[in-house]
Amino acid sequence: MAPEDLPAYIHDIQLLLKRHNVVASYYAHAGAGELHVEPMIDLKDEEGVKLFRKILQETVLLVKKYNGSLSGEQPKPFESIFSFSEIGGILKLAEKCSGSGDCRKTEITGGLMCPSYMATRREKDTTRARANVLRQFLSDGSDANPFDHQEIKEVMDLCLSCKGCKIECPSSVDVAKMKAEFLQHYYDKNGVSFRAKLIANFSSQMQLASYVPRLFNWFYATPFLRKQANKLVGFHPDRTMPLLENQTLRSWLRKRKITQQFDKKVYFFCDEFTNYTDTSIGQKAILLLEHLGYEVIVPNLKESGRTWLSKGLVRKAKEIINHNVSHLAGKITDKTPLIGVEPSAILTFRDEAIDLATKENFPDAFKIAKNVFTIEEFFSREAARGIISSSSFITDERVISVHGHCYQKALSNQQSIIDMLSIPVNFKPTLIPSGCCGMAGSFGYEKEHFELSNQIGELVLYPTIRKLDESVVLSASGTSCRHQIKDGLDKQSCRI
Repeated sequence: MAPEDLPAYIHDIQLLLKRHNVVASYYAHAGAGELHVEPMIDLKDEEGVKLFRKILQETVLLVKKYNGSLSGEQPKPFESIFSFSEIGGILKLAEKCSGSGDCRKTEITGGLMCPSYMATRREKDTTRARANVLRQFLSDGSDANPFDHQEIKEVMDLCLSCKGCKIECPSSVDVAKMKAEFLQHYYDKNGVSFRAKLIANFSSQMQLASYVPRLFNWFYATPFLRKQANKLVGFHPDRTMPLLENQTLRSWLRKRKITQQFDKKVYFFCDEFTNYTDTSIGQKAILLLEHLGYEVIVPNLKESGRTWLSKGLVRKAKEIINHNVSHLAGKITDKTPLIGVEPSAILTFRDEAIDLATKENFPDAFKIAKNVFTIEEFFSREAARGIISSSSFITDERVISVHGHCYQKALSNQQSIIDMLSIPVNFKPTLIPSGCCGMAGSFGYEKEHFELSNQIGELVLYPTIRKLDESVVLSASGTSCRHQIKDGLDKQSCRI
């Protein structure tokens, strides 16, 4: 409208809003006769939407009175790789943050969310800070690429993707998922770093190294060589590396001949970590299942996609996940579930797979997710059903101290670990009241995160373990958790 009409128009707008008991913020390009009015109305409330429409209708009449024109600004739609189907988009997920500050927990109050804030006590490292920075940039309708901002990258940098916010935030704001989505779009504009590619391609590297495991282990067991290699790729020189076992789980499986008859059947996920660095754990899990009467089928799946997700290479993860879902379609049921021993890998089927499945694969992904179990969940379920009993296990006494994996806390539960370890009659397991161990996949390896990683470990986990008697068995699910404990305390850990 004409700039000279703005004062009268503003006066009329204020009277209109006063009639509806609504306050608003105003900002303008006054020289051009343009005024922005933002009434403070809750648009997530049905009555709020009705009120907004009523005010808009009356505003139209005022604009017409002054021979002006009406326009609106809103975030433009953009394609995401995750479907965010349950909430209606990544912006709506970010907007779920109420700012309540539940993410400002400390190690004293306990819980998982948010490990970096527990260590730094800086507001920028809270879950709500990450949600708010995304909300700010994604709400800017004039921004051609709202993900291409260094400010978002800096605030997201210390998110360990532990998934604690998914379970402990009152609004279930899944920052780990939003971080992965952001990184993919940021890479599209700025390129992928060498280190990110290296970490994401873990499976390919381990496949090559598995042909010469002794050479690989000698190299990384030699401090000088390891430190030089770590510096070259951007890892901290003092961080040791998980070593390979003499054979992969798949090569062990190919050599086996089974004559035993079984009356039950399960599918076992040979993930990339169990296949290369935790072969003996995979072997023991399969042998135990067979001893209890389960035929163990190891489907020819690709890797889990976890390393790709952790570095924000979501498109590749989506490709891997949809291949796995297609291969398992029609096979995974309540009677023939899919189980795994690496929480971050097996729980991908329960979490990201649903949100990354194509339209064609979504029904199968949803069915599979309902029948996917960590090995702890599976054994505790079978024991509760009376299918397995204590009589199949040793009667030796064991005192076991348990550190739960972040994904078990967020996407599963720790009670199943206690229930499983309680099946042998003289096992006495207790939970360490710890949050994240601080390793979080590759996070603790990266040179700029090494000190914070150890600082997180020192909040609860390390001090508790130091006080344990030497006779106590330490149990920790997950490759990164066990390596963090071994690296930080030179303690042995185990997993059943």
